[in-house]
Amino acid sequence: MKIGLDIMGGDYAPKAIVLGAIAAHQSLNAGEHLVLIGDTEQIKPILAEEGFNPDHFEYVHTDEVIGMGEHPTKAIVQKPNSSIAVGFNLLKEGKIDSFASAGNSGAMLVGAVFSVKTIPGIIRPCLCTILPKIKGGTGLLLDVGANADCKPDILLQFGVLGSLYAENLLQINDPKVALINIGEEDEKGNMLSMATFPLMKETNLFNFVGNVEGRDLFNDKADVIVCDGFTGNIMLKLAESFYVLTIKKGLKDEFFDRFNYEQYGGSPVLGVNAPVVIGHGISSPLAVKNMVLQSREMITTGLVEKIRIAFK
Repeated sequence: MKIGLDIMGGDYAPKAIVLGAIAAHQSLNAGEHLVLIGDTEQIKPILAEEGFNPDHFEYVHTDEVIGMGEHPTKAIVQKPNSSIAVGFNLLKEGKIDSFASAGNSGAMLVGAVFSVKTIPGIIRPCLCTILPKIKGGTGLLLDVGANADCKPDILLQFGVLGSLYAENLLQINDPKVALINIGEEDEKGNMLSMATFPLMKETNLFNFVGNVEGRDLFNDKADVIVCDGFTGNIMLKLAESFYVLTIKKGLKDEFFDRFNYEQYGGSPVLGVNAPVVIGHGISSPLAVKNMVLQSREMITTGLVEKIRIAFK
C-alpha cells in the first residue's frame, strides 16, 4: 500500500506535514508506506532535526506549489509540476493508492475529477465530515462544500455515498439517513428539500428516516445527514467554532473536545475513482497523521470499489 501525501499544502507546510507523516509512520503496518510529494530539499532538514530515518519514506520531488488563493482549474493546468498536480498524476497511474493534501481545496476537487474522474453513474462527487454524537460514537454530514447548488437526484446520491461510508468506515450497521430541513414534517422546507424528500422516502438504496433539524446534528436521530454543500459548509464551520470557543472561555468538556478537527484528519472526496482526502488548511501534525490513517482506512475497506458496485 502506498499512501500519497502532499507535503507542500497547508498553512504550516512543509514542517507540520512532515511531522504528521513521521507520527503516522508509527501507526502504519508492514507493507504500508508513505510517499511524500513535494520539495525534497525542504523535507530532509526536518527529518534530520527529528532524528528520523529518511529511508522510511518514499519521495517524489516537485518544485511548484499551488497557493491557497490561486484559481483551482488554472493552477492545475498552469502548474503541472506542483505537488497537487503530480500527486494526482501518480494516483491516476496507480503508482500511489490514495492522495491527501491540506492545500488548495478547490484544486484538490478539480484534480480529483479531472485525473481519476468521477465514478460512472455519479452526478457530482461530494465532501463529507464526521459529526461527534452526544451519547458517544460519530455520524456523518455531507455535502460540506463541494456543491453549493444541488438538485434532488444529487442529494439522493449523497445519501447512498454517506450510507456506504458510514457502514464501511464508521462501522455502523444499516445507517439511518436523514435530510436536513427546517422541520421534521414531510412537507416542510424549500423547493430543494420538498422535491428531495419523496425521492428519499421511496428509495430502497438506504435506510431513510425522514427530515431532521439543525438541533439533531449531534443526537442519535440519524447517522448520516444529507444537505447541499452551501448549507453543509455553514454548519461545518459553525460546529468547528464550538471547540475554539470552549478553549477561549477556558472550558474543558469531553464532548466539545471532540469538535477538534485534528481528531478526524480531513474530508474525503466521495464519488471519485480513488481515495482522496482534503485536509484543513491549518492542519497540525496530529491532523495530518489522522488524514493519513483515514486514507489507509479508505483503501483497506475497499470503499471506492463498493461505491462503484452500488452505482452500476
